[in-house]
Amino acid sequence: MKNKKNLIVYYSRTGNTAAVANIIHQQVGGDIVQLETTVVRPSDYETEVAQNQSEQNQAILPALKTKIDNFSTYDVMFIGTPTWNMALPQAVVTFLNDYNLSGKTVIPFNTNGGYGSGNTFTQIQSKAKGAKVLKGFSVQGGKEKDGVLLSIKDQREVVVSKEIDNWLVDIGQIKK
Repeated sequence: MKNKKNLIVYYSRTGNTAAVANIIHQQVGGDIVQLETTVVRPSDYETEVAQNQSEQNQAILPALKTKIDNFSTYDVMFIGTPTWNMALPQAVVTFLNDYNLSGKTVIPFNTNGGYGSGNTFTQIQSKAKGAKVLKGFSVQGGKEKDGVLLSIKDQREVVVSKEIDNWLVDIGQIKK
């Protein structure tokens, strides 16, 4: 995969998805970009959950501040997302609608509060028309409703890094 140009794009609220994105970046290289909305998201968890649920129910797509000018130059696209309401955050849906993934290899990854990836991988697959979508990686991050924000750090980061390494070998992105 060294001759392929990688982009790792992710959306992260508490830093867990960012931690996974950075581990992937260390393994595969390329460029890494955090998705940010033009309007700042609520910092309070319950307010964010309510706003996101309303956006999902009404199909509201927040505008992105993040722009990827050289998007067409990338071959492999890692897309990282938390699970919100068992689905993608609407900011990730905006990204998937704004960029043409046709002809790219798309590799989803996910962090969640313990309920798994929900529909996030299915949503990415359905939005990535014309792309080759590989098996995703999902890992439990924090449990924000219990006050646990960033959990992929210290010894837990070492464990998750090994899991990511095995996944990247399994999907043919690195060799062991």
